[in-house]
Order: sequence, then C-alpha cells, then structure tokens
Amino acid sequence: MTTTRESAAPRPFDAVLCDFDNVIRFYDTSGLAELERAAALPLGTTAAVAFSPELDGPLLLGRITVAQWVESVVAALADGSGVPGDTARELATAFADAPFAADEAVVSVLRAVRAAGLVLVLVTNATHRLEDDLAAMGLSDLADHVVSSARVGVAKPDRGIYEIAARRAGAAPERCLFVDDRRENVEAAVALGMTGVHYREPADLRGALGFPD
Repeated sequence: MTTTRESAAPRPFDAVLCDFDNVIRFYDTSGLAELERAAALPLGTTAAVAFSPELDGPLLLGRITVAQWVESVVAALADGSGVPGDTARELATAFADAPFAADEAVVSVLRAVRAAGLVLVLVTNATHRLEDDLAAMGLSDLADHVVSSARVGVAKPDRGIYEIAARRAGAAPERCLFVDDRRENVEAAVALGMTGVHYREPADLRGALGFPD
C-alpha cells in the first residue's frame, strides 16, 4: 500500500471516493487470451489497441457508444495490426464483453464505510454501461453517489472529476479519502488536498480506514 498523506487523526475523513475497475470489479480475460493465441498475436494486443487514447478517450467521455468503440477497435486491429476482419471482430467483441465479478472483500469494506457514517462515492472512468453493470452485480445500492466519466464528460486524472465527486459527497477535498489502482489518478487527488491510497489489495483500503484485518 502507498498512502500518500498522513494525519494525526486516525480517521480524518467524511467521504471515501473509490475507483471501480481493478478495485471493486475485475475482468476475466482468459477467453480473450485464448483467441489471441489462436490468432498468433502477442497477449495484450487487443487491450493495447482498445485502450489507446484515440479510441478509449471518446468512449470514456460519453461521446461514442460501446458499439461504436467496438467498431473502431475492429478497424484498428484490421488496418493497423493486419488482423483478418472476422478475427478482429471476434477479438474486439470478446474484449468488450469479457465477464466480470466483484471482489467481495472490497465490497464488504465499502459497505462498512457507509455503516460507519461516511459518504461513499464511486469515481470511475466508465462507459454508459456502468449502471447496468452495477445492477447485474447487485451493487446498485453500494454507493451514495456514482460519478462516471461518461456521464459527467470528464475523466481521471482531470481535476474536474474529483471536484464533482467531492461536491456530491458534500465534503471538502481535505476530508476525502481517494482510492485508485492507478498512481497518476491518486496523485491528481492528492494535488487537490485529498488523502490518496494507491490500491493493490483489500488490506490497503482497510488500513487507510483504520478497519481491522
């Protein structure tokens, strides 16, 4: 765990602002890996294309749909990587529709956060599917508020999304604990005065909150 700010008070927070993917939700990409092996592609090829800023950025800002994004990934794989069209579509679809599940240990900690009287806000670079995904996971009621980049039109690490999240929490930035698996996102929160936790495992979150293991 990397906690990037300390305080004399054991729990100096009014709100917890928490990332979603790779903190709460995790994807199973084993099926995609099998397709990449069958196509004689290096593992991670599809993700590298799909997450390129020129393709991923418009999706996360809500400017294109998931279906449009998939089409752009298909085209990039076919044109840029020389992947046959049918294979490119299979890879892009497998990436977009990879199964996912919640880390129940993290969910348990976050439910305890609200039970302790803290405001919980999910702050995530997400698509317009987020609400449906939360419902499918039985997590629609997990947080007090959800700040999705696709809905607010600004994505981490832009300071605007942190300011929106703090306002919705009704908390000053210095009274917010921000949790994310990406260091640059944590650093942006800390620059606004938040306490930041670079997440790697549930113990990171429990430790920052002072919860027992």
